[in-house]
Amino acid sequence: MPALILVRYGEIALKGKNRGYFEKALFNNLKSALRGFDASVNRAHGRFFVQGPAAAEQEIISRLSKVFGVVSVSSVQAAPLSLDAIKSAVLQLVENRATENGSFKVEARRANKSFPLTSPEINRIMGAAVLKKNPHLRVDLHDPSLRIFIEIGPKEAFVFSGHAAGPGGLPVGVTGRALLLLSGGIDSPVAGWMALKRGLALEAVHYHSYPFTSMRSREKVLDLCKHLALYGNGIKLHLISVTGIQKEIHDRCPPELGIILLRRMMLRLAEGIARKHRLQALVTGESLGQVASQTLESMAVISAVTPMLILRPLLGMDKHEIVTRAENIDTYEISIRPYEDCCTLFLPRRPATRPQLDKVLEAEAALDTDKLVEAALQESELKFIEP
Repeated sequence: MPALILVRYGEIALKGKNRGYFEKALFNNLKSALRGFDASVNRAHGRFFVQGPAAAEQEIISRLSKVFGVVSVSSVQAAPLSLDAIKSAVLQLVENRATENGSFKVEARRANKSFPLTSPEINRIMGAAVLKKNPHLRVDLHDPSLRIFIEIGPKEAFVFSGHAAGPGGLPVGVTGRALLLLSGGIDSPVAGWMALKRGLALEAVHYHSYPFTSMRSREKVLDLCKHLALYGNGIKLHLISVTGIQKEIHDRCPPELGIILLRRMMLRLAEGIARKHRLQALVTGESLGQVASQTLESMAVISAVTPMLILRPLLGMDKHEIVTRAENIDTYEISIRPYEDCCTLFLPRRPATRPQLDKVLEAEAALDTDKLVEAALQESELKFIEP
């Protein structure tokens, strides 16, 4: 018998006249997540139902639980809309899941109001049937070891005992497209995940300084991108060498402004990619006050180089919160691999924390910015990272 999996969504159900658009996007993203499986996706009474091979049930649930827009996922058993059929499904579930001397609770939801029994009546009837066949069990309405859920739909009932949490949010792609500045550290992958959660489809750009930094630093970013692709249906990754730019800044500009000038160049490069690929915004992992280049003054001077919208999902989070989120989404262990990125080169002893725009522009005049940006973009690589 094939596995039947119920997929619930939350926020998109509140979208009024636009609900159909969001549901269609979620439907397409669910199908994309199930590539490689002989599985089907159908929508019914505010839910999606996935049918697929029983042997792959846990892998299917794992994939579905990473689709943004999904609130939770449950493996369910379908039953005809009759008390006897529902009771048989409930007793089968108890036989498979209950423990000796355990407790249980029945929770019914009657979405189909034409069903002749109310939810409390279904709870009482099914609870009595469970106790009759399993006298060793007891009812516990507050903290049961087994919860038995029953959903009464328009054409059939669904019985299940638990759920896997999804990430929630909005389906990827419904709010636009943006470019993530992906450094390889802890912060930017989390920023990318949070942008995906709000429905943004992402491409990513990574700046490297090979041969001053190792190829392992690049491999780390590829692994981070692969992980984000699990949530984003695949991600295009742009790889850009900034070695030449860093040498020019080091040789021609005041050392205390080196990081500020490098980040301004990074935004120029990001804007070039975004314009070419019709991306609407840039996403960074900046958190206010975390490092010298993330003070208000520094961010204002860096942002002044581009008119593009810059999104900073981590702005109000502290490091502990960011690390916790990175651990929860399984990017932390990748991010802490000890490989240097380009921002660790030519670090000044005392970087400017309150730079003034006129001083930055004066220092930047020593650089041929247009030529440097054009050369870096021409030598960039593009990789498509599959989920």
